[in-house]
Amino acid sequence: MSSIMESVNKRTQLVGQNRLELLLFKLNGRQRFGINVFKVKEVLQCPPLTTLPKLNPFVKGVAHIRGATISVIDLSAATGGRPLTSTENCFIIISEYNRSVQGFLVSSVERIINMNWAAIMPPPQGAGRYSYLTAVTEIEGELVEILDVEKILDEISPVKTAISEEVNEQLTIDREQHYHIMVIDDSAVARKQIIRSLESLKLQIDTAKDGREALEKLKNIAKEMDDVSVEIPLIISDIEMPEMDGYTLTAEIRDDPKLKNIKVVLHTSLSGVFNQAMVQKVGANDFIAKFNPDELAAAVNKHLSL
Repeated sequence: MSSIMESVNKRTQLVGQNRLELLLFKLNGRQRFGINVFKVKEVLQCPPLTTLPKLNPFVKGVAHIRGATISVIDLSAATGGRPLTSTENCFIIISEYNRSVQGFLVSSVERIINMNWAAIMPPPQGAGRYSYLTAVTEIEGELVEILDVEKILDEISPVKTAISEEVNEQLTIDREQHYHIMVIDDSAVARKQIIRSLESLKLQIDTAKDGREALEKLKNIAKEMDDVSVEIPLIISDIEMPEMDGYTLTAEIRDDPKLKNIKVVLHTSLSGVFNQAMVQKVGANDFIAKFNPDELAAAVNKHLSL
């Protein structure tokens, strides 16, 4: 296990390689799950947990780690499965999502694998636990499920989506223009959060669940016009998405004469290991770490008010 922990710590310093590295783990049972290594800060044997009053039922307790108090979420229970009854032989995956650090309680941690984004596919349609997935992939003949952590966290502690009055008053965007933008994210929860945050700007918002779907929509518009930015001047895109990630999407947009004038804002939960050089290399116009509605509105205002 120490070698896995060392590998996690080393690989979380990497970003911008246009690849996905998954840390594989299990909850209750044989099913394998995956989490992006770029979001993992550390893997630990589960320490003693302290229970506090009025905790969310999916929060197993809090752990005191390196001078910080971290909430520990039972991932099995949070995704509709059986709770992990004993923490004695369990592990905590400490991760950073949307500017906050939390621990995910899992029964076992296996290894890290390197994947191409093209091998990561959208989840099957259906109810139940599939609603907690953003993607799936096949490894050694077995299905690996990639969890929608943003959905899980939003159910436990919903994020604020309203723009503050102070920022709203400072926005200079002409709201009567009803600008048409596109929001691209593999998490349905994240898409809804963005849409709610931008409601007061009176935008027309189209959506896509991954870079490939977004690119197809943009190229269809390009069949009818020479400069798609006239129709869609701005897109807000996640970086980590199945089939085509945000870096690749941005590079494809910049390489297409009919798309190249579209402003691209990359909007991702990879706040702790963001690589500014990669964003500049692919030609994105801006980067915002999830999730701050004021910063998001300010970026949209800046790029649509030019």
